[in-house]
Amino acid sequence: MTPPPSALARHDLVHPDGRYFHVYGGQGDWDLRAADPARVVDQLHRRFDRLTGAWVLVSPTRNVRPSSTTTGDDRPACPLCPGGGELGGGFALAVFDNRFPAVVPDAPAVPGDDRVAPSGGRCQVVVHTARHVERPADLSAAELVAVTAVLRERTAELWREGHTYVMAFENHGAIVGATLPHQHGQLYALDHLPPVTGIKRDQLGRHRGAHGTCLGCTIVAEDLAGERLLDVGERFVVSVPFAPRWPYEVHITARDHGIGRLGQLDDTAVLELTRLLAGVVDRYDGLWDVDLSYMLCVQEAPTGADGRPEADWHLHVELLPPHRSAERLKVRASVETALGTFINDTVPELTAGQLRAVPVLERAWADVTVPTIEVVV
Repeated sequence: MTPPPSALARHDLVHPDGRYFHVYGGQGDWDLRAADPARVVDQLHRRFDRLTGAWVLVSPTRNVRPSSTTTGDDRPACPLCPGGGELGGGFALAVFDNRFPAVVPDAPAVPGDDRVAPSGGRCQVVVHTARHVERPADLSAAELVAVTAVLRERTAELWREGHTYVMAFENHGAIVGATLPHQHGQLYALDHLPPVTGIKRDQLGRHRGAHGTCLGCTIVAEDLAGERLLDVGERFVVSVPFAPRWPYEVHITARDHGIGRLGQLDDTAVLELTRLLAGVVDRYDGLWDVDLSYMLCVQEAPTGADGRPEADWHLHVELLPPHRSAERLKVRASVETALGTFINDTVPELTAGQLRAVPVLERAWADVTVPTIEVVV
């Protein structure tokens, strides 16, 4: 397998419906007019829950998203393969505005009082490779690093656009909602602060006020010294968190104070983060010898009062598999869904030991460099 080049050319294209396409490693000669029909955002809006103080996004067009999770003769062509409908030409990686978004930059105005508002923001799809690959283990080390490099670039650009919060994520497996098995992730840029992000930010502030120290640094030190530790590098620590909501939840956390976003990582950190991420997924797959489903969420620092990323927020990647055993799923039932009080069916120190015992795949990391992204005008 030929690794991606040390430089990735990026072509920026605009669909007739206004959606942006960023094509990495392609030729830039796509005919976007041949792509699938334009997006529909007629009923897109958000509603404010006065009891919780949280916004709920309303996007009924998501019910008609394409799905190729069926099998056999009825399985449709993959829309994320080159020429498959969403993407009209060759590429190494591709990022494009979702046709079935929950938020859009030009959100339509909505009638009503202050309980409803436009769903402003951006939803993008990140296609990791043109090859129809359905498992991260089937991507080379160089391909995995290229994905992280593109996420670093794209998230930084979304923050520069002025959005309130930006998150890169991946839903791997139909169990967690992935409708297309072709290896891909997504980017959400929201124009309101998500409730969990606000809770974390407030906890950092309370700890700073009470102790005069950084809670993120405290958590890193505890993870490094505890039996929940899975792996460690110079820039990141990998551990099962002290109070996980999911039985096999794993966090990868930046060790350095002040590193709160992907855009703040240098190439050495990008390489290390990619290697550690791949190692966690390897452990998941080897735990019960199945392609384990998971949610992968990159938790970046929100913007502080000074206009800079919150300093006490350490960049962390959360991996959240829905399984509690090979046969049984962790279901968010009544107490967890209605009250937000999670019940963990496992002991974190024991699950960490199980995951540590699983070997990771050997990949040629020493031969990999982070590609430089060059914009082709």
